[in-house]
Amino acid sequence: MKVIATSIPDVLIFEPKIFGDERGYFLETYRQDIFEQHAGKVNFLQDNESKSSYGVLRGLHFQKPPFTQSKLVRAVSGRVLDVAVDLRRGSPWYGSHVAIELSAERKNMLWIPKGFAHGFAVLSEEAVFAYKCDNYYAPDHDAGILWNDSELGIDWLIPEKDMKVSEKDAKQGLFREVDCFE
Repeated sequence: MKVIATSIPDVLIFEPKIFGDERGYFLETYRQDIFEQHAGKVNFLQDNESKSSYGVLRGLHFQKPPFTQSKLVRAVSGRVLDVAVDLRRGSPWYGSHVAIELSAERKNMLWIPKGFAHGFAVLSEEAVFAYKCDNYYAPDHDAGILWNDSELGIDWLIPEKDMKVSEKDAKQGLFREVDCFE
């Protein structure tokens, strides 16, 4: 497994080795020893999966303390633009984001630690998106940031006219209004 640093050092890309032949392929999607060597000790508690069509944007979401979540995410089918926004006050990258294309073809994954908002946009006709979480979903601590907040400057790689955003995500607050992490 290859581990690649991003512009925010705590956000990592994991690229598995794919062994394939005319019969198909094999890969390791997760190895605790390699993961902990680069990202630290994590105890994953919940796996989630969603299916979406082109232009669907989900995010930017996070959970407030004490139910913060770290996530290891990947595209099982299709392609997505995956985005992590640093919400940690005092971080040198506070307010910055990482945007990485994840694809079923490359089988790459993104590690998003606690203290980040997360979202993704579907770039292919449809995509199945999976994520491992280190804390359970806590609806009373669910929060978010408006996906098109100009202060964040995220290029979602999809024309705005083609975006499909939930009512909940369309009503999220601006970055400067968010109660961020210390």
